[in-house]
This record gives sequence, C-alpha cells and structure tokens, in this order.
Amino acid sequence: MKKEKVNYETRTVSVAAFSRELELETVFDGRGEIALNNISVSRQGLQLAGYMTHFDKSRVQVIGNAEYDFLLGMQSEKRTEALEPIFKKGIPCMIVARGRQVLPEMLSLAEKYSCPVFTSDKVTTVLVNDLTIYQSELLAPTEVVHGELMEVYGVGILIMGKSGIGKSEIALELISRGHRLIADDSVIIKYINDQLIGKSPEKIRYYMEIRGIGIINVQRMFGPGAIRPSKTVEIVAELSPWIEGQTYDRIGTEENYTEILGQKILNVKIPVTPGRNIPVVLETAARLYRLKQAGYDPAKALMQDVFGVAEE
Repeated sequence: MKKEKVNYETRTVSVAAFSRELELETVFDGRGEIALNNISVSRQGLQLAGYMTHFDKSRVQVIGNAEYDFLLGMQSEKRTEALEPIFKKGIPCMIVARGRQVLPEMLSLAEKYSCPVFTSDKVTTVLVNDLTIYQSELLAPTEVVHGELMEVYGVGILIMGKSGIGKSEIALELISRGHRLIADDSVIIKYINDQLIGKSPEKIRYYMEIRGIGIINVQRMFGPGAIRPSKTVEIVAELSPWIEGQTYDRIGTEENYTEILGQKILNVKIPVTPGRNIPVVLETAARLYRLKQAGYDPAKALMQDVFGVAEE
C-alpha cells in the first residue's frame, strides 16, 4: 500500500534559534528567518551537475565532503553555475558540514538571494539525522492540554480533571513515591513517529504550583531522578468528584478511549472522594497497563475461571 505524502504546516524560526538548537555557526543570516515545512534534508548530487528535475526546494540543503570536493575541482565560474540554480529556487538554508569553509561563490550567491548559510563541525550523517529529528518535532501536529504528565512505572499518565480537584497534589505524592514529572499544569503534546509525545513549556519546565505553599522546583527539591523532559502519553486518567448513585466500572471488562490529535488513548475515569488514595490507584493503573501489554487481562481471566466465559 502506497504511503500518502504528509503535508506539514509551515513553521518559521529565526536564524539565531535554528543555529542555537542545531549547534551551527552562522556565516550569513540572509533573510533572518527560515521557513520549514518538510522534515527531509537534501544533499546535492545530480543537482550540482545540472539535473534539477526532481529537486525539492522546501528541504534544508547540506553540503558534505563529497559535494564539497566535487565543487573544489571546478573553476570559480563553473562553481557559480553549479550552485546558482539551487540558491535561485529559494531554499530554506544551506549548511556546510565537517567544518569545511564556505566557498566564496557560495557566500556570494547567498547574499544575492538572501539565503542563510551555516557551517557545522558534525559528520554529515550525524548532521542530517539531527536536522531530521529537529524538524520532525518542530513540524509535528501539536495540542496543548491542561493537566499533569507523569511517568509511573515507565508508563506515561496524563492526569486531567477540573481545576481544584487535586491534580498537582496527586502528582507531588507520585514524585515523593519515586515517579517522575514531565509537565505540570500545561502539557504540550506532539504527534511524532506515530506516538503522542508530551513535554512541558520550556519556561515553566519542572516547576509546580501547590496551593497553600506556592511554586516549587521539582528538580531542585527532589533531584534529577524526579524529572524527565518528555514521555509518550499512554493513559489519560480523568479525575472527577464522586457522584452518589452514579454507576462506576468495577470489573474493567470494557475499555474507554479518548482522542488526542486524532489518536485513541486509553481513558481511565477515576472518581475522587476524601480519603481515597488516588496515587496508589494510578500506580495500579500503570501496572495493569503493563500486564495487558504482556497479554494478561485479570478481568477476562476472572470471567473465564469463575463464569466459564471465554475471552473474545
């Protein structure tokens, strides 16, 4: 089955931010910003020989050792002829890898077409890999949700519920029990490589607001083992006040799901009452999730053993 091409929304980043994130040296900042809408990266091959039929101008262009040495073997006028059709297309930027110096003709064309140019000390393959990862995250579909994202026994649990229900306090208790915080209050979720990856906004990363105490820094207070920069979202724990007379799931034979960025995620609805130990409930949910992943479902096993109802 042929995989459909993904059309990404264009994102614009400043030359300074692009250079900082990818550890590049800016040689010429050109238009001052870089517009990206493609996670792929190109190394010029046939294009330097004049074949431009399948050239994709939306890709970041990288010059490696092979391309650089090929250009060095040309006279200055020929180098300009080889490079100008590439710059003329309006490419996002040009990066010269392996610490090689930007050629004078390249810089001249960059100035002519206002194209940012960088150099990198990295091996070309490593640079291309870093660019792909960076662009995959930058261009990924994104949603921001209100909640706490925790790693509990290796499982990413997104704790959601109305303001004041105790999400932060539950997260704090989980941290004190040895689990890890990813984000408090605001969770950025991106769909990357068929997974929902959650993280915190950079400016408030690892900070928590605890009513009655104020702001705390989890990394400083509990140590680096209490935090994690990002985590796959695997369970949504939806907290709500206990309502007398309402029916709650007591067996667990049916699973509910919620949708984030078009992807279905297991939804566990947890009623909250005074004295109920929600952190222990969430730890149990994480352990149960792992058991089911390994192929064991206790609810189905019980139905089979006690009532003789076979698993579907």
